[in-house]
Amino acid sequence: MGLITGICTFLYHLPQIYEWLLKPYYITSFFMTVAFLVVRKTPGLCEHLATQREDGNSCDFDWRELEILMFLSAIVMMKNRRAITLEQHIGNLFMFSKVANVILFFRLDIRLGIFYLALCLAFVMTCKPPLYMGPEYIKYFSDKTIDEELERDSRVTWIVEFYANWSSDCQSFAPVFADLSLKYNCAGLRFGKVDIGRYGEVSQRYKVSTSPLAKQLPSLVLFQGGREIMRRPMVDNKGRAVSWTFNEESIIREFNLNELFQKSKKLNKGRGLKGEEPVDDDNELHPDTDNPEQPTESKKDQ
Repeated sequence: MGLITGICTFLYHLPQIYEWLLKPYYITSFFMTVAFLVVRKTPGLCEHLATQREDGNSCDFDWRELEILMFLSAIVMMKNRRAITLEQHIGNLFMFSKVANVILFFRLDIRLGIFYLALCLAFVMTCKPPLYMGPEYIKYFSDKTIDEELERDSRVTWIVEFYANWSSDCQSFAPVFADLSLKYNCAGLRFGKVDIGRYGEVSQRYKVSTSPLAKQLPSLVLFQGGREIMRRPMVDNKGRAVSWTFNEESIIREFNLNELFQKSKKLNKGRGLKGEEPVDDDNELHPDTDNPEQPTESKKDQ
C-alpha cells in the first residue's frame, strides 16, 4: 500500500519535477554525476582504459571501484536522513557523486582526473542552483527597513528568516518557508526575509553568524512589538547552532503557528469593528509597492 501511495504521489508531482529537472544546473549536474559510468561502459572507449580485474575486462568495474561506489551510497543515505526537500536529496546525490568521480578518474588516469576536477571547478564558479521564485507572502527587508517594519505595529507578529543566497541550506528551505507564508499569513502574522550575506550590519545587530562553521543559516526569529521572542536554531555558548530540523512540522510546533494564526486573525476583525482600514495583504507581498522613499530589497535584487 505504501509503495502504491508513493508511486501515485510521484506521478501527481511528475510535471513539476520534470519542469524542475530541465533547468541547466540540474542537467549539467546529472551528466557530471554519470560521467565515470559513461566512460567505463562506453564501447570503443572502455577498451583503452586500465583495469585491475583478473579477467582483464576494462569495460566493467573492478573491486576497488565497487568499494568506492558502495561507500558513496552509504554517505548519501546518511546525509539524506536529515534532508527535507527533494532539492536537498538530489543535491546530496550530485555533490557526493562528483567527489567520488574525482577519486575514480584519478585512479583511472591522472589526466582524466585533472580534466574532471577542472570541469567541477568551472561548474561551481559559473553555474549556481536556481533560486526559488514561486508564490509567497513574504516581505523582503533591507538593512534600512527591517527595524522600522518590525516596530511599526506592536500588534503584528513577525517571523523573519535570516538567510544568505550562497547557503545551500537556505536555498533548500526557501520553498518550505514560502509554503508556510501562504498558509499562515494574515493581518497580525507576517513573514519576512533579510539577506544577511548582503547586509552584514543586520547580521551583527541581530547576532546571526554567517560563518559556515556556526551553522546558523537559515535562522528563524519570532518578533512581537519589535522584540525577539524566540529563535530557531538556538545557539550555544560557543556560538554554534544547536541541531534542529527545518521542516514544516517542526516550525509549526515550535512557533505554535496554529495558535498564533487564530489570535492574529482577530486583529483584522478588530480593526474592522473599530472602523479602521484593514491591512491589504497584497500590498505587503512586494517591497517595491511600499513607500518609494525607503529602499527595500525585491526578489529581482537577489
